[in-house]
Amino acid sequence: MLVMLTDRQVITPQKVCAGCLWASSQGEPRWQQNNLCCGHQIRQRTTCEQPAAYQCQMGFQLVDILD
Repeated sequence: MLVMLTDRQVITPQKVCAGCLWASSQGEPRWQQNNLCCGHQIRQRTTCEQPAAYQCQMGFQLVDILD
């Protein structure tokens, strides 16, 4: 599950991506073959405590957390 990090809160991508030109037609981040197409990876998953992190084209940081 992806969440977006801001200075003050953690939000779901659907609240931000719905208005993004790079988002899918459903208003969600674009994924293709386990890669974020509308951003780039800034940290790989190393342990459960350090999830993979991405930066989207709009400048938000996304973190892939486990359910």
